[in-house]
Amino acid sequence: MAFRVGYLSHVPHPSFLDTAAQHPELEIIRIPLDQPEAAVLEALRGVDGYYCMASRDELPKPFHVTAALLAQLPGLLMVGSTGAGYDPIDPKACTEAGVLLVNQAGGNAEGVAEHAVGMMLALLKRMPEATAAMREGRAKDRSALMGRELRHRTVGLVGIGNVGTRVAEIVRLAFSCRVLACDPYLDAATIEARGARKVEMAELLAESDVVSLHLPLSPESRNLMDGASFARMRPGAIFVTTARGNIHDEPALHEALRSGHLGGAGLDVWEQEPPDPDHPLLGMANVIVTQHTAGVTHESRANITRIAALAFADAAKGRLPPRIINPAVIPRFAVRYAEKLGRSIA
Repeated sequence: MAFRVGYLSHVPHPSFLDTAAQHPELEIIRIPLDQPEAAVLEALRGVDGYYCMASRDELPKPFHVTAALLAQLPGLLMVGSTGAGYDPIDPKACTEAGVLLVNQAGGNAEGVAEHAVGMMLALLKRMPEATAAMREGRAKDRSALMGRELRHRTVGLVGIGNVGTRVAEIVRLAFSCRVLACDPYLDAATIEARGARKVEMAELLAESDVVSLHLPLSPESRNLMDGASFARMRPGAIFVTTARGNIHDEPALHEALRSGHLGGAGLDVWEQEPPDPDHPLLGMANVIVTQHTAGVTHESRANITRIAALAFADAAKGRLPPRIINPAVIPRFAVRYAEKLGRSIA
Protein backbone atom coordinates (compact mmCIF):
# COMPACT_ATOMS: atom_id res chain seq x y z
CA MET A 1 0.00 0.00 0.00
CA ALA A 2 1.44 3.37 -1.03
CA PHE A 3 1.84 6.19 1.48
CA ARG A 4 -0.32 8.96 0.01
CA VAL A 5 0.90 12.55 0.41
CA GLY A 6 -1.27 15.49 -0.58
CA TYR A 7 -0.31 19.09 -1.23
CA LEU A 8 -2.48 22.09 -2.07
CA SER A 9 -2.04 23.96 -5.35
CA HIS A 10 1.73 23.77 -5.85
CA VAL A 11 5.03 22.71 -4.34
CA PRO A 12 7.77 25.27 -3.61
CA HIS A 13 10.25 23.63 -6.01
CA PRO A 14 10.21 20.71 -8.49
CA SER A 15 12.81 18.99 -6.32
CA PHE A 16 9.98 17.70 -4.11
CA LEU A 17 8.32 15.86 -6.97
CA ASP A 18 11.63 14.72 -8.47
CA THR A 19 12.80 13.27 -5.15
CA ALA A 20 9.45 11.66 -4.37
CA ALA A 21 9.46 10.01 -7.81
CA GLN A 22 12.55 8.07 -6.75
CA HIS A 23 10.55 6.40 -3.97
CA PRO A 24 7.80 4.18 -5.43
CA GLU A 25 6.27 3.66 -1.99
CA LEU A 26 5.08 7.31 -2.15
CA GLU A 27 2.01 8.49 -4.03
CA ILE A 28 1.93 12.28 -4.42
CA ILE A 29 -1.44 13.92 -4.94
CA ARG A 30 -1.97 17.51 -6.04
CA ILE A 31 -5.15 19.02 -4.59
CA PRO A 32 -6.25 22.12 -6.54
CA LEU A 33 -7.46 25.10 -4.55
CA ASP A 34 -9.75 26.36 -7.34
CA GLN A 35 -12.57 24.11 -6.18
CA PRO A 36 -15.06 24.19 -3.30
CA GLU A 37 -13.67 23.90 0.21
CA ALA A 38 -15.61 20.68 0.74
CA ALA A 39 -13.86 19.11 -2.24
CA VAL A 40 -10.44 20.07 -0.88
CA LEU A 41 -11.31 18.56 2.50
CA GLU A 42 -12.57 15.39 0.87
CA ALA A 43 -9.26 15.03 -0.98
CA LEU A 44 -7.29 15.60 2.24
CA ARG A 45 -9.31 12.84 3.92
CA GLY A 46 -7.79 10.42 1.45
CA VAL A 47 -4.12 11.08 2.28
CA ASP A 48 -1.74 9.78 4.92
CA GLY A 49 0.54 12.83 4.84
CA TYR A 50 -0.18 16.52 4.30
CA TYR A 51 2.60 18.63 2.79
CA CYS A 52 1.51 21.97 4.25
CA MET A 53 2.49 25.48 3.19
CA ALA A 54 4.65 27.19 5.81
CA SER A 55 3.45 30.76 5.18
CA ARG A 56 0.33 31.56 7.16
CA ASP A 57 -0.84 34.27 4.72
CA GLU A 58 -0.41 32.13 1.60
CA LEU A 59 -2.42 29.19 2.91
CA PRO A 60 -6.21 29.69 3.12
CA LYS A 61 -7.28 29.67 6.76
CA PRO A 62 -9.60 26.63 6.48
CA PHE A 63 -6.57 24.48 5.64
CA HIS A 64 -4.33 25.59 8.49
CA VAL A 65 -3.58 22.56 10.63
CA THR A 66 -5.68 23.28 13.67
CA ALA A 67 -7.67 21.06 16.01
CA ALA A 68 -10.75 21.86 13.93
CA LEU A 69 -9.14 20.69 10.68
CA LEU A 70 -7.63 17.59 12.27
CA ALA A 71 -11.03 16.59 13.60
CA GLN A 72 -12.17 16.40 9.97
CA LEU A 73 -9.15 14.31 8.91
CA PRO A 74 -9.27 11.23 11.17
CA GLY A 75 -6.97 9.22 8.90
CA LEU A 76 -4.15 11.77 8.68
CA LEU A 77 -0.89 10.41 10.07
CA MET A 78 1.74 13.05 9.30
CA VAL A 79 2.14 16.72 8.44
CA GLY A 80 5.27 18.13 6.85
CA SER A 81 5.84 21.86 6.64
CA THR A 82 7.22 23.26 3.38
CA GLY A 83 9.89 25.16 5.32
CA ALA A 84 11.71 25.51 8.60
CA GLY A 85 8.75 27.45 9.99
CA TYR A 86 5.32 25.99 10.66
CA ASP A 87 3.16 28.97 11.59
CA PRO A 88 -0.07 27.54 10.05
CA ILE A 89 0.35 24.29 12.00
CA ASP A 90 -0.55 23.82 15.68
CA PRO A 91 1.94 21.33 17.17
CA LYS A 92 -0.19 20.76 20.27
CA ALA A 93 -3.24 19.94 18.17
CA CYS A 94 -1.14 17.53 16.11
CA THR A 95 0.08 15.78 19.25
CA GLU A 96 -3.43 15.50 20.64
CA ALA A 97 -4.61 13.99 17.34
CA GLY A 98 -1.70 11.54 17.15
CA VAL A 99 -0.27 13.25 14.06
CA LEU A 100 3.48 13.45 13.51
CA LEU A 101 4.76 16.92 12.59
CA VAL A 102 8.07 17.56 10.85
CA ASN A 103 9.69 20.68 9.47
CA GLN A 104 12.69 21.28 7.22
CA ALA A 105 14.94 23.08 9.71
CA GLY A 106 18.36 23.87 8.30
CA GLY A 107 17.35 23.33 4.71
CA ASN A 108 17.36 27.04 3.90
CA ALA A 109 19.91 28.16 6.50
CA GLU A 110 22.44 29.42 3.97
CA GLY A 111 19.94 31.55 2.08
CA VAL A 112 18.53 33.12 5.25
CA ALA A 113 21.96 33.69 6.82
CA GLU A 114 23.31 35.41 3.71
CA HIS A 115 20.20 37.59 3.58
CA ALA A 116 20.61 38.67 7.21
CA VAL A 117 24.29 39.54 6.78
CA GLY A 118 23.53 41.35 3.53
CA MET A 119 21.00 43.51 5.37
CA MET A 120 23.56 44.28 8.09
CA LEU A 121 26.09 45.47 5.54
CA ALA A 122 23.60 47.52 3.53
CA LEU A 123 22.23 49.25 6.62
CA LEU A 124 25.60 50.05 8.15
CA LYS A 125 26.76 51.49 4.80
CA ARG A 126 23.41 53.35 4.53
CA MET A 127 22.67 52.00 1.08
CA PRO A 128 18.87 52.46 1.30
CA GLU A 129 19.30 56.11 2.25
CA ALA A 130 21.83 56.70 -0.52
CA THR A 131 19.53 55.06 -3.04
CA ALA A 132 16.62 57.29 -2.00
CA ALA A 133 18.78 60.43 -2.05
CA MET A 134 20.05 59.71 -5.56
CA ARG A 135 16.61 58.94 -6.94
CA GLU A 136 15.22 62.14 -5.43
CA GLY A 137 18.10 64.35 -6.59
CA ARG A 138 19.33 65.00 -3.03
CA ALA A 139 22.73 63.27 -3.34
CA LYS A 140 24.90 66.37 -3.06
CA ASP A 141 26.97 65.86 0.08
CA ARG A 142 28.55 62.42 0.33
CA SER A 143 29.51 63.04 3.95
CA ALA A 144 25.83 63.31 4.84
CA LEU A 145 25.58 59.60 4.01
CA MET A 146 28.67 58.46 5.89
CA GLY A 147 28.33 54.84 6.93
CA ARG A 148 29.99 52.39 9.27
CA GLU A 149 31.86 49.13 8.74
CA LEU A 150 30.83 45.77 10.10
CA ARG A 151 34.40 44.74 10.90
CA HIS A 152 35.13 44.43 14.65
CA ARG A 153 31.55 45.28 15.65
CA THR A 154 29.46 43.34 18.14
CA VAL A 155 26.66 41.27 16.63
CA GLY A 156 23.93 39.95 18.92
CA LEU A 157 22.00 36.90 17.81
CA VAL A 158 18.66 36.13 19.43
CA GLY A 159 18.56 32.39 18.79
CA ILE A 160 21.51 30.41 17.47
CA GLY A 161 20.11 27.39 15.66
CA ASN A 162 20.93 26.49 12.07
CA VAL A 163 20.64 30.01 10.68
CA GLY A 164 22.12 31.80 13.68
CA THR A 165 25.13 29.48 13.68
CA ARG A 166 25.85 30.26 10.03
CA VAL A 167 25.44 34.02 10.65
CA ALA A 168 27.89 33.76 13.54
CA GLU A 169 30.38 31.99 11.30
CA ILE A 170 30.12 34.58 8.52
CA VAL A 171 30.47 37.69 10.68
CA ARG A 172 33.18 36.16 12.85
CA LEU A 173 35.40 34.81 10.07
CA ALA A 174 34.79 37.47 7.42
CA PHE A 175 34.50 40.55 9.63
CA SER A 176 36.21 39.62 12.93
CA CYS A 177 33.03 40.42 14.83
CA ARG A 178 32.43 39.72 18.48
CA VAL A 179 29.30 37.54 18.56
CA LEU A 180 26.87 37.34 21.47
CA ALA A 181 23.93 34.95 21.56
CA CYS A 182 20.84 34.65 23.73
CA ASP A 183 19.26 31.21 23.51
CA PRO A 184 17.62 29.78 26.65
CA TYR A 185 17.56 26.28 25.17
CA LEU A 186 21.34 25.95 24.79
CA ASP A 187 24.13 25.93 27.35
CA ALA A 188 27.23 28.12 27.21
CA ALA A 189 29.46 25.35 25.86
CA THR A 190 27.13 24.61 22.97
CA ILE A 191 26.82 28.29 22.08
CA GLU A 192 30.58 28.69 22.27
CA ALA A 193 30.99 25.76 19.87
CA ARG A 194 28.66 27.60 17.50
CA GLY A 195 30.87 30.68 17.53
CA ALA A 196 29.30 32.97 20.12
CA ARG A 197 29.26 33.84 23.83
CA LYS A 198 26.10 33.04 25.77
CA VAL A 199 24.51 36.11 27.38
CA GLU A 200 21.13 37.11 28.73
CA MET A 201 18.84 39.30 26.65
CA ALA A 202 19.52 42.51 28.57
CA GLU A 203 23.28 42.26 28.00
CA LEU A 204 22.83 41.39 24.33
CA LEU A 205 20.63 44.42 23.68
CA ALA A 206 22.93 46.78 25.57
CA GLU A 207 26.18 45.56 24.01
CA SER A 208 25.33 44.86 20.36
CA ASP A 209 25.85 47.15 17.39
CA VAL A 210 23.60 44.81 15.39
CA VAL A 211 20.77 42.70 16.80
CA SER A 212 19.56 39.90 14.51
CA LEU A 213 16.64 37.55 15.24
CA HIS A 214 16.91 33.83 14.49
CA LEU A 215 14.20 32.09 16.53
CA PRO A 216 10.76 30.62 15.84
CA LEU A 217 7.49 32.31 16.68
CA SER A 218 6.09 30.80 19.87
CA PRO A 219 4.04 31.99 22.83
CA GLU A 220 7.35 32.81 24.56
CA SER A 221 8.78 34.80 21.64
CA ARG A 222 5.66 36.70 20.57
CA ASN A 223 6.32 40.45 20.97
CA LEU A 224 9.74 39.69 22.46
CA MET A 225 11.07 42.82 20.79
CA ASP A 226 8.73 45.46 22.16
CA GLY A 227 9.21 49.14 22.93
CA ALA A 228 11.18 48.41 26.09
CA SER A 229 13.50 46.04 24.21
CA PHE A 230 14.21 48.57 21.46
CA ALA A 231 14.88 51.22 24.12
CA ARG A 232 17.55 48.96 25.66
CA MET A 233 19.44 48.72 22.38
CA ARG A 234 22.46 50.95 21.78
CA PRO A 235 21.76 54.35 20.22
CA GLY A 236 22.32 54.00 16.48
CA ALA A 237 22.19 50.18 16.57
CA ILE A 238 20.84 48.17 13.66
CA PHE A 239 17.91 45.73 13.97
CA VAL A 240 17.54 42.82 11.53
CA THR A 241 14.97 40.05 11.45
CA THR A 242 14.64 37.12 9.10
CA ALA A 243 12.77 35.07 11.72
CA ARG A 244 8.99 35.48 11.90
CA GLY A 245 6.52 38.33 12.08
CA ASN A 246 4.96 39.08 15.48
CA ILE A 247 8.25 38.53 17.31
CA HIS A 248 8.91 42.25 16.96
CA ASP A 249 6.31 44.93 17.63
CA GLU A 250 6.04 46.90 14.39
CA PRO A 251 4.68 50.19 15.84
CA ALA A 252 7.35 50.11 18.57
CA LEU A 253 10.07 49.57 15.97
CA HIS A 254 8.72 52.43 13.87
CA GLU A 255 8.90 54.75 16.88
CA ALA A 256 12.45 53.66 17.74
CA LEU A 257 13.52 54.47 14.18
CA ARG A 258 11.49 57.67 13.88
CA SER A 259 12.98 59.04 17.10
CA GLY A 260 16.50 58.36 15.84
CA HIS A 261 17.29 55.90 18.63
CA LEU A 262 17.95 53.11 16.14
CA GLY A 263 20.07 53.59 13.06
CA GLY A 264 18.16 51.30 10.72
CA ALA A 265 16.26 48.05 10.31
CA GLY A 266 16.20 45.16 7.88
CA LEU A 267 12.84 43.40 7.82
CA ASP A 268 12.10 40.21 5.92
CA VAL A 269 9.09 39.14 8.03
CA TRP A 270 5.86 40.90 8.89
CA GLU A 271 2.72 40.65 10.99
CA GLN A 272 0.81 40.56 7.70
CA GLU A 273 2.65 39.27 4.63
CA PRO A 274 2.94 41.21 2.47
CA PRO A 275 2.25 44.35 4.53
CA ASP A 276 -0.07 47.05 3.22
CA PRO A 277 1.73 49.43 0.82
CA ASP A 278 1.02 52.32 3.20
CA HIS A 279 2.65 50.58 6.18
CA PRO A 280 4.69 53.26 8.05
CA LEU A 281 7.89 51.18 8.01
CA LEU A 282 7.81 50.97 4.20
CA GLY A 283 8.21 54.73 3.94
CA MET A 284 11.40 55.00 5.99
CA ALA A 285 14.66 55.58 4.12
CA ASN A 286 16.75 53.71 6.70
CA VAL A 287 14.70 50.52 6.46
CA ILE A 288 15.34 47.63 4.05
CA VAL A 289 12.24 45.55 3.37
CA THR A 290 11.72 42.18 1.72
CA GLN A 291 8.68 39.94 1.53
CA HIS A 292 9.78 36.88 3.51
CA THR A 293 12.22 36.03 0.71
CA ALA A 294 15.39 35.39 2.72
CA GLY A 295 15.09 31.65 2.18
CA VAL A 296 13.56 31.92 -1.27
CA THR A 297 16.60 30.99 -3.33
CA HIS A 298 16.87 28.27 -5.95
CA GLU A 299 19.33 26.40 -3.75
CA SER A 300 17.32 26.68 -0.53
CA ARG A 301 14.02 25.77 -2.16
CA ALA A 302 15.57 22.74 -3.85
CA ASN A 303 17.06 21.61 -0.55
CA ILE A 304 14.01 22.06 1.70
CA THR A 305 11.71 20.30 -0.75
CA ARG A 306 14.16 17.44 -1.21
CA ILE A 307 14.43 16.79 2.52
CA ALA A 308 10.64 17.06 2.89
CA ALA A 309 10.16 14.35 0.28
CA LEU A 310 12.77 12.21 2.05
CA ALA A 311 10.90 12.66 5.36
CA PHE A 312 7.68 11.34 3.80
CA ALA A 313 9.67 8.53 2.17
CA ASP A 314 11.08 7.56 5.57
CA ALA A 315 7.58 7.32 6.97
CA ALA A 316 6.44 5.31 3.98
CA LYS A 317 9.27 2.83 4.60
CA GLY A 318 8.43 2.44 8.29
CA ARG A 319 11.14 4.72 9.65
CA LEU A 320 10.75 7.78 11.84
CA PRO A 321 11.95 10.82 9.89
CA PRO A 322 14.32 13.48 11.27
CA ARG A 323 13.25 16.98 12.40
CA ILE A 324 10.22 15.87 14.41
CA ILE A 325 8.64 18.87 16.12
CA ASN A 326 6.39 16.93 18.52
CA PRO A 327 8.36 13.85 19.65
CA ALA A 328 5.87 13.19 22.47
CA VAL A 329 3.42 11.96 19.81
CA ILE A 330 5.62 9.08 18.64
CA PRO A 331 4.04 6.26 20.70
CA ARG A 332 0.50 7.16 19.66
CA PHE A 333 1.56 7.89 16.09
CA ALA A 334 3.15 4.42 15.90
CA VAL A 335 -0.11 2.79 17.00
CA ARG A 336 -2.18 4.79 14.50
CA TYR A 337 0.35 4.07 11.74
CA ALA A 338 0.16 0.29 12.36
CA GLU A 339 -3.64 0.34 12.56
CA LYS A 340 -4.03 2.19 9.29
CA LEU A 341 -1.22 0.73 7.20
CA GLY A 342 -0.86 -2.72 8.72
CA ARG A 343 2.85 -2.41 9.36
CA SER A 344 5.02 -1.01 12.12
CA ILE A 345 7.24 2.05 12.25
CA ALA A 346 10.46 2.39 14.21
